[in-house]
Amino acid sequence: MPELGHLSREQIAALAGLAPFDDDSGRHKGKRRIAGGRGRVRRSLFAAALPAAFRWNTALIALYRRLVGNGKTHKVALVACARKLLIYANTVVARGTPWIDKPAQT
Repeated sequence: MPELGHLSREQIAALAGLAPFDDDSGRHKGKRRIAGGRGRVRRSLFAAALPAAFRWNTALIALYRRLVGNGKTHKVALVACARKLLIYANTVVARGTPWIDKPAQT
């Protein structure tokens, strides 16, 4: 993704296909779903989020546990972790600083 570091976090998530889009019309409030974007990037981020959310990234581990604890399904929580991973990468590239893993706050 050559746009990494040059777009906002909302724009980069939509470009990767990890932004939730609504299905609302009038009074109807539909489900939010991810759609569009670059499928290869989305699949890669989803695959990277799996070990990161269970073992390697303390912030993603805390996010995953919080979402599952609040009743979200495994897949929904992993998509949220994949989006957060993309946002982290976008921020690191934009700032030009290395990633520093901080312990998650509980």
